[in-house]
Amino acid sequence: MYQTILFDLDGTLTDPKEGITKCVQCGLRAAEIVVDDLDQLTWFIGPPLLSSFRKYPGMDETRLPLAMQAFAERFQTKGLYENSLYPDTVTLLRALHAAGKRLALATAKPERYGVRILEHFGIRQYFDVVSGCTTDDKAVEKDVILQEALRRLGISESEKATAVMVGDRDNDILAAKVCGIPSIGVRFGYAQPGELERAGADHIFDTMEALQAFLLQ
Repeated sequence: MYQTILFDLDGTLTDPKEGITKCVQCGLRAAEIVVDDLDQLTWFIGPPLLSSFRKYPGMDETRLPLAMQAFAERFQTKGLYENSLYPDTVTLLRALHAAGKRLALATAKPERYGVRILEHFGIRQYFDVVSGCTTDDKAVEKDVILQEALRRLGISESEKATAVMVGDRDNDILAAKVCGIPSIGVRFGYAQPGELERAGADHIFDTMEALQAFLLQ
């Protein structure tokens, strides 16, 4: 059915909760906002970081650069590796690769971090393309990142029906709509109840096993 599969990273292939929430906490502290409960910060997982910081109650434009800098400093030394693969991620990628599927990563993270995370977990070889932000300090919408991945893959308009975006948040689903490709939502990530349905995901799966079975049809 689908020959090209584009994956989100955080909440789709990996669980980055510890690293991202601790780095967000550090960033907020630099902006003089104290949050003790890391579970209150899980909504930062997925969307562009700058946009999320900007939306945070009490944040203003003068302190925004301080938050971004503090996040980046902790993330590149510690937070990047406070992360884990979901249990069936490697099995999924191996099976898709063996079946001749083309795989790409479309992440809201800076592209260099996406590459480093894939390399850290030993799964970089499964991906033909890695597309992400090119800078830390500008909000880049997910559809721009996804469109760049499609461009690098050489996907023409007539081939878009054979490509699919897989992600755990509404921005993944909405990006796929903007780019004119189908989408798959996964519920084992960080979407709020009903989020994927409201975004209009074409398919939704609760487990990696079910996702794999569908993609190998």
